[in-house]
Amino acid sequence: MDIDTDALARTIGARVRAERGSRGWTLDQLATAAGLSRRMVVSVEQGTVNPSIGTLLRLSDALGVGLPALVEPPAQPDERIAPAGTAPVLWRGEHGGTGSLVAATAPPEVVELWQWEMRPGERHASEPHSTGTRELLLVLDGGVRVDVDDRVHVLATGDSIAFRGDAAHSYACAGEVPARFVLTVYEPGVGTMNTGGPTSASGASDD
Repeated sequence: MDIDTDALARTIGARVRAERGSRGWTLDQLATAAGLSRRMVVSVEQGTVNPSIGTLLRLSDALGVGLPALVEPPAQPDERIAPAGTAPVLWRGEHGGTGSLVAATAPPEVVELWQWEMRPGERHASEPHSTGTRELLLVLDGGVRVDVDDRVHVLATGDSIAFRGDAAHSYACAGEVPARFVLTVYEPGVGTMNTGGPTSASGASDD
């Protein structure tokens, strides 16, 4: 991991540890609630692993907070400006692409604004988010393939799509040139259904 990634991993680890501690949960309880191994939770809290977006979503869902709560300062003013280049990079493609969370609102009505660049051959697949999640995507440059369940949509520069984020979906660069797009994710009622402690494991893998 480079310096920026190291710092982000430590920040995420501290936030996860603080959220877990505020609930009085053990490592095993959080691992069970998130459907992750205890080893993965320990590694995340220690800041020794750069967790995938899927892992972060599992942790944030289990804790009843939005994903932004794990990567941004806990207290924010009503207006928050993020200078160019300072947004946390939460996804890195094998050919140099990036996915950055550039802005977000606080729970319970969480809205996330993402900026993505994907190089040819790169793809990001996402598990279904919580019920009611919706996504909006606008292609700025190149072409983007969006799969929602078994439906395939190939978008060109300037095209946009609205779709269900609570269905399995993926984004991929479509073509021989890099693709850039912005993505908005709306997740309603974050934390409102998580009033008790963890009860059972989901049986899912770490990523």
